[in-house]
Formats: sequence, C-alpha cells, structure tokens
Amino acid sequence: MYDTSQELWRLGAAETAAAIRRRDISCREVTSSVLARIQAANPRVNALTEVLGEAALAAADAADRQVAAGGPLGVLHGVPVTTKVNVDQAGLATTNGSVLQRGLIAQEDAPVVANLRRAGAILVGRTNTATYSVRWFTDNAVHGRTLNPWDAGTTPGGSSGGAAVAVACGMGAIAHGNDMGGSIRYPAYCCGVAGLRPTVGRIPAYNPSAAAERGITAQLMSAQGPLARSVADLRLAMQAMALFDARDPNCVPWPQAPESAPRGGLRVALCRSYPGIAAHPAVVQALDEAARWLADAGYTVEEVQPPALREAAELWRVLGVEDGRRGISAAIRDHGDDAMRLSQGFMEQGIAEGGRDAFQDALAQRAGLARQWSVFLDRFALLLVPVSWQPPASQDEDTQSWPRFRALLDAQSPLLATACLGLPGISVPTGLHASVPIGVQLVAARFRDDLLLDAAQVIEEGAGFVALLNR
Repeated sequence: MYDTSQELWRLGAAETAAAIRRRDISCREVTSSVLARIQAANPRVNALTEVLGEAALAAADAADRQVAAGGPLGVLHGVPVTTKVNVDQAGLATTNGSVLQRGLIAQEDAPVVANLRRAGAILVGRTNTATYSVRWFTDNAVHGRTLNPWDAGTTPGGSSGGAAVAVACGMGAIAHGNDMGGSIRYPAYCCGVAGLRPTVGRIPAYNPSAAAERGITAQLMSAQGPLARSVADLRLAMQAMALFDARDPNCVPWPQAPESAPRGGLRVALCRSYPGIAAHPAVVQALDEAARWLADAGYTVEEVQPPALREAAELWRVLGVEDGRRGISAAIRDHGDDAMRLSQGFMEQGIAEGGRDAFQDALAQRAGLARQWSVFLDRFALLLVPVSWQPPASQDEDTQSWPRFRALLDAQSPLLATACLGLPGISVPTGLHASVPIGVQLVAARFRDDLLLDAAQVIEEGAGFVALLNR
C-alpha cells in the first residue's frame, strides 16, 4: 500500500496505473498531487501554458467511479499527462505559439488527444512550444520562454520544450510531443528524459481546426510521439497513443503484441564521428558508454558510418524551406516574433527559390537516400548515433550569426537526416555533462520502433539516470 501523504507526482505512468488498478491510490489523489506540483514548479520554468485543474479533477473523479464499478480500464487509467499546444484539444486554443492563433478554439480533439482520453489518461495541462513549432528553442510572443530546469541559460530544446520540462519536473508522467526535425528527441536530450519519435504514421496525425492540409514535407517527415522519464512509460504511452484513427489515412497503428527480437545477433552500427562535423568529447563518451552497455547485453556493435548523413540533413532543410515558402515563411515574416524571424532567415540562407522542377528533383533525391538507408538498416538492426554532435545549446544560439547557425545545423544532422527519411528514433539520457544532461540516439528501420525501445531500455539500465527534478 502507498502512503498517500507521499508526493505521488513522483510516480511514473506504469507505476501509477498499476497502483490505481490495485486501488492503492485514487485517481483524484494522484491528480491532486500533480496539480500541486505544477503550482509549485511551473512558475519557475513556464512549461505549461494552461493548467486544466478543474477539468482534470472532474476527470479524475469520473475515473475513480470507473474503478469502483469494476469495469475494464484503459492502459493509462488515472495517469496525468500533458498535451502540446499545437494539437487540437476540444474547447481549448491551438495557439501553436502564434499570436495569429491565440483565438483558434478547437471544436474536437485531434486523434492523439482522443486516444489519450480513450486510454483513461487525465489531461492536466498544455505544454509550450516554439513559434509555429519550428525552432530548437521554446519561446514565443504568446506564452513566453520555457526554461531548462537544469540550467536557465541552456535551451530546453524545441519545439516540444514544454513537454520535456514538464516530465522532467514531475508535471505529468507522460507528455505528448511531435517531431519533424528533432522536436521530441532534442528536448528529451536537453532535459534528461526519454523521447520517442515513432515511425511516421504510427500515431495518427490530424488537426480538425486546420484551415488547410499539411504540406508534403510535413506529411513525409512529421511524427507524433511521447516523452517520459522512463522507457517503460514510453512503451505504455505508445499503447495508448498509437491506436487507429481513420482521419489519418496514413495511420499504421501500434500492434497489440509488438514484434521483438532476441538481443543476441542483432547488429548495431555505432556512428561516433562523421567527416566535416565536430564531435564534442562528452558526446563521444556517451556513445562509447552506450555501446558498451549494448554489447554487454548481447548486441553486436560495430563502428560504421551511415550513408549520406550530411546530404540527408541538408535535404531536410531544402525541402522544408521550399515547401515552407508557400505558407510558414510568410506567416513568420508577418506575425512571428523577432527571434523567430532571425532564426528562419538563417534557415533559408543560401537556398534559392527553385520552382517546381527543383522541388520534384529534391523529392526524387529523398527517395534515393531512403533506399540507401533502407539497405543499411537491413544490414544493421539499429544505428547508435548522437542526438546532436554537441551538448545542449545555449539559449537563442540560432539567432546570433550565420556561422553559429550553420554550426548548429551541422550538430543537429543526426536529427535532421533521420526525420527527412521518415525513420523512427529515440533519445535516451546517459548522465550529466557540466551540470546539464547528455545522451544518445538510436535509429531503426521504419516500423521497428519496438527495437528502439528494447535497446533504449538496456542503455537506461546501464546509465541508471532518472531526471526528476525537485526544484
């Protein structure tokens, strides 16, 4: 039995759900504890843009009635979670960090939000994002800046920075995020939590409030996914979030019994350097430690460079900029904050408007690179690679100068290349460097998200690192 006077906000999702099923704790007790934690912690870090206290307690009471009735319970029954402010949640604003969307009130839930409700999760708050969710820094003119709880001068990552900070500080056991260029994996890296970018289509994506369909780059590269303090909680989140929804015609839901494979014989490609890119010693050390833990667990680890990493990363930028010129670039110019305009200006630097044929050629190039990676990931079950070649960046590093922005792009190449090709990736922490988290990334072939979770569990156990900040 739990002593309910303890700080229940410290519990992970799996432990919370199990305790509720045993009736050791109530949904109201754990929700009240998390709301109290939010009240204590959020003013310091600004991770949540909106706290749903009254609605959350009402949902918790309804969840307790379901427990008392003895009926079937969802996998996240009674577990407090947060949702990112760029997805629709009925009755709330889908601001996406934009002053233009402050009054955009959703009339119905996006699929991922509906799936969380169906699983019994208690939605306690909305998490902050970058302006239009397109920076590795979480700041905007609507909700302000989110601070990294480890070090205010370091970015919490973006665009799901609010989500990463929320779980690191105990403001919900699971956070929803999305990732088109590292927006789950980089915040997880910066805040010392685990973050899974599933295969594109694994979790259904659609915003009923959207005025137009997403561009082709978002359709090919953007994925919804979870952040949590443990890999076990990521598994649970996937069971909840990755249910079929017909509103996403590309949805391939999470199997009820995910495939897996014995560790023995599974080959892991270790990428600890790449021509022309500077690798920080702390990043290399984290990779070497993770490789050793995997080898000790029965994986076969070989140092191998993946094909065309820099080319795929640069293609991400070309496709994103070219597609974005049809909408997002003008929106940033007309309605973005100064930092967002500076960052987007650097992102577009050197990329001339290419027209229809150039864009078609770039898409064709993507298919060729995807083929190379498919062959590579047929030889190696997993790729162990940095999240970033550098430790978490200083706040607003992307607004200082073109050379510094270019260096940041190079550092983020493992995030960009894999996103460009629609591959799944997971960020798992390994410890601290200079008082801020450090970690590694694993990449797998499409729809082998299960292999990522299995290997990340090994690294998590080897590292013994849990980010739960009590300040």
